[in-house]
Amino acid sequence: MTTEALDRARQEEFAGRMVQVLNDACLGYLCSLGHRTGLFDALAGLPPATSEQIATTTGLNERYVREWLGGMTVGGIVEYAPEDGTYRLPPEHAAALTRAAGPDNIASFLQDLALIGNVEDEVVEAFRKGGGVPYSSYPRFQELQAEETARVYDAALVDAVIPLVPGLTERLRAGIDCLDIGTGQGHAVNLLAQAFPQSRFRGLDISETGIAAARREAAELGLGNARFDLGDSATLTGAYDLITAFDVIHDLARPAETLRAVAGALRDDGTFLMGDIDASSNLEENVGHLLGPTLYTFSVFYCMTVSLGEGGAGLGTVWGRQRARRMLADAGFSDVTEQHVEGDILNVYYVARK
Repeated sequence: MTTEALDRARQEEFAGRMVQVLNDACLGYLCSLGHRTGLFDALAGLPPATSEQIATTTGLNERYVREWLGGMTVGGIVEYAPEDGTYRLPPEHAAALTRAAGPDNIASFLQDLALIGNVEDEVVEAFRKGGGVPYSSYPRFQELQAEETARVYDAALVDAVIPLVPGLTERLRAGIDCLDIGTGQGHAVNLLAQAFPQSRFRGLDISETGIAAARREAAELGLGNARFDLGDSATLTGAYDLITAFDVIHDLARPAETLRAVAGALRDDGTFLMGDIDASSNLEENVGHLLGPTLYTFSVFYCMTVSLGEGGAGLGTVWGRQRARRMLADAGFSDVTEQHVEGDILNVYYVARK
């Protein structure tokens, strides 16, 4: 500690803030449990109910349910009536905590806390020795990413994201060749293939489990115009009218090479539609960002460290709009516009042409 005189009021205010950080972090874990066990969904559909009634409805152990409800009550998320021992989830809270909330369900995102907590020892080691944490250390990443993005895709991909590109909906209806890089479990590709049966869609990813899940969903939907392949997007080949990348580029080991490969694979009148984190490349401009601490946390615990672990660029989650535009220009895209989807507080969409 320096010898600078302390402002006691400021010290106490900050200490109070840190206590709130501790409480909120712990509530985040409890909210993750509430999502995974279906407790929030059940509470939203119940009248005021006892812990026994809630446990019976969900098929869960009453003692665990009761303790969880205690945390939800003191955390101001669930209301408790001591006169009859009943609990209630206000509809205003359910609107941000249940699966029915779709893209507004924050509880789904809170599952990531446990995911990144599992790799803290490996991240600490990377701080000391450099390098990064391998993708294999995140066994639930594909599952969580698929759940989180599906909520957004289901609500907005066809009707809000695709129309960001003038005339693209009409071209897809007529039939064009499309590629999605870093497709994960392929839900975006399958949604588009279902909505635009005349177009041909391909998903590309390095994850065997992701590609297997994508193929299963395509088969279940009976899609003959969607295919999925294992492969490195930095070495992609073929010719496409549309290439998409949703929250992918900043995670890659070789983002610059991938963007050049995308430009090379686009036909002359083709479009690259890239969704990525809406933040600035300048730290001072991210002070006050609604999700600022979250973005930097996920960068340290996943996005940056996985890229560095592969010997890559380590762009990080908060590579920012300015750097994204520079890299797109360096890759050969001379016409780039930024677009936003109403209600999407996380992403900016780049419409890029050569």
